[in-house]
Amino acid sequence: MKINAMKLMKLNNFLILLFLTNLSFGQHKTTAKIKIVANDGLHKMVLPPAIRSFSKEDLSDFRIFDTKGNEVPYFIIQNEKKTSPNTFEEYSILSKTVVPKKSSSIVIKNPSATNINRISLSIANSDVVKTYSISGSDDQKEWFGLSNSQELGDLNSTDKNSVIKTISFPLSSYRFLKIDFNDKKTLAINILKAGNFNNQVQNNLLQQIIPKSSSITQLPNEKKTQIHLVFDAPQVINQLVFDITEPTHYKRNASIYKNVTRKIKHKTETYQENSTNFELSSDTKNTFNISQMFEKEFFITIENQDNQPLTISAIKCNQIPVTIIADLKANEKYTIKTGNPNLYAPQYDLSNFKNNIATTLPQTIIYEIKQTIKAQNEIQEKSFWQQSWFMWLCITLGGIAILYFTTSLVKDMKSTD
Repeated sequence: MKINAMKLMKLNNFLILLFLTNLSFGQHKTTAKIKIVANDGLHKMVLPPAIRSFSKEDLSDFRIFDTKGNEVPYFIIQNEKKTSPNTFEEYSILSKTVVPKKSSSIVIKNPSATNINRISLSIANSDVVKTYSISGSDDQKEWFGLSNSQELGDLNSTDKNSVIKTISFPLSSYRFLKIDFNDKKTLAINILKAGNFNNQVQNNLLQQIIPKSSSITQLPNEKKTQIHLVFDAPQVINQLVFDITEPTHYKRNASIYKNVTRKIKHKTETYQENSTNFELSSDTKNTFNISQMFEKEFFITIENQDNQPLTISAIKCNQIPVTIIADLKANEKYTIKTGNPNLYAPQYDLSNFKNNIATTLPQTIIYEIKQTIKAQNEIQEKSFWQQSWFMWLCITLGGIAILYFTTSLVKDMKSTD
């Protein structure tokens, strides 16, 4: 039994060594820090392009750790919508009519006759309660009822000399709206302004990705222009913008492609893989939302036919920003780790509540981005034990060793019996 115990111990030691060896091939390549937050709670942060560049395209290898090494749950928002502050669009008050001790009314013009179902009124402070009715018209001659015997109160502000009150009614597109107030019991109220508050929702501004180098080559024999864009590392590209100065009128077909290598019968060949087609035209802004690319370099070809080449002053490559929402603690230091190709997307409970979380969250930033291991394109400069073939050799030898020890152990146990 001593022999069996010794062999079992050797097997365990070998497995631990094999595990540690393989672990070195699965480390994160990129680290970063999160700026310390002042309060506990959910915070959002926009991922810098450098983080996305050295992560997997789907960010499944992205992790956040606290100082104890615990994973911090998060979820991702693609192309977060931004809501601008409320802006007040003032409508024209065409008339004000007062019949003493009976009624008062105002007529408001609906700009562009759009569909509306509410009006916001700026009213001078008053300590009265009013009953009102609303009607609509397209010619100010024939009026149609929209709402009747509604009540308007709480018209007194403690810090301002007026209040804003929003009144609702059925959706309509009448060009003119009339509000009739009942003044039999109280004096008329002073309507200062009428209009509506508009929330303007827009996409986050795109992040521009600057190429490491770019070149434009004319191919007269093919009647084409070739553009070559190269980045420091693979980048996510979602939009291309062309600034073309000449000629005045043009319409050209263009396409995006990349060079791809493949092996056929032990031979390596390179071919062009087309990804997107579009049309450059003097009638448009030449801004193209393309299918997401994650490339270090790519080419654009423009078909000139019998025309002179276009004069292109600039090409902008844009990326749709990605926002991370995480539950952070005040004064805690957090570390981001990414770039491990062996990881899968994490499953956190927090992601189940993303639709219930307010969009107006405090924001923090990601900084001090570092690469701890050289990028894959420098793999030829690594030592032999860092090469992928060495990893597979270790795995194969490990499998053989495990089989040998297991077989030997079983034989010894049988002989002991």
